[in-house]
Amino acid sequence: MADLKPVGRFAPTPSGRMHMGNVFAALIAWLSVRSRDGEMVLRMEDLDTQRTSGEYAEILRDDLAWLGLDYDRETPPQSQRTAAYDGYFERLSQRKLLYPCYCTRSQLHSVNAPHLSDGTYPYPGTCRNLTDAQRAAFDRKPAWRVKVPDKIWTVEDRVQGTYTCNLAADCGDMVVRRADGVYVYQLAVTVDDGEAGVTEVVRGMDLLSSAPRQMYLQELFGFPHPDYAHVPMLLSPDGRRLSKRDKDLDLGVLRQRIAPETLIGTLAFASGLIDQKTPISAKELVMEFSWGKLKGDSIRLDASSL
Repeated sequence: MADLKPVGRFAPTPSGRMHMGNVFAALIAWLSVRSRDGEMVLRMEDLDTQRTSGEYAEILRDDLAWLGLDYDRETPPQSQRTAAYDGYFERLSQRKLLYPCYCTRSQLHSVNAPHLSDGTYPYPGTCRNLTDAQRAAFDRKPAWRVKVPDKIWTVEDRVQGTYTCNLAADCGDMVVRRADGVYVYQLAVTVDDGEAGVTEVVRGMDLLSSAPRQMYLQELFGFPHPDYAHVPMLLSPDGRRLSKRDKDLDLGVLRQRIAPETLIGTLAFASGLIDQKTPISAKELVMEFSWGKLKGDSIRLDASSL
């Protein structure tokens, strides 16, 4: 999709303050779009309403402004998009690609070991061919799965290179709606990106295995495939993945003691975008941005170095 005006997005979950990993993904997504005079979209991914809040969403917007990462439009949060997801769910149903699944998490984990880096347990198809009588015997509401083909999907990732996945073998039929009626990440993100006209998806390397699943749904829904770029993970000095549990590296703490230019300069140097560790604004960094400079391997950061 290189010939189209790029439309990128940053899609945080408003469940806490952004940490360095979130900032890094947002920065690279923003630089890619701004370096080519594209459009930036903000979307709050708040499917899990028990963990997310409007207060955190407002804090995220303020943090992005502090960093100098502006956006051109904000699309409705996922919690307000159920009707849209219903429509695409019905499309799958009409094509007879859906079936109810009564398996519990413990049942799935007791049978399989995770295949992919995200800890996915391939679904063995236990409920795929149940009879009506067998389904009626369950006394709980089912999740709903979409049937996946026995096919190799190839992602040509800007950072990680070629990634292949056979959904049938590595993932199995995917849940698209939980038993409580909440749509899952894969369906929601595919619909949101497709309807927003997103042409490139920049996010953390931990989500690389999601790309083939979303490509399959994109084809079912008639959306073009965006370009993918899965950026390196940021790790603590002991090799742990940075998360919202690392309070010393979230923006609530960092904003009290450093300038945004210091933070951005640290990330730009650690990832290979600039040759020296020096403060730099997001706007100034646009001129330095190139996908060819960006490292593909995980990056270790020490809070004491900031």
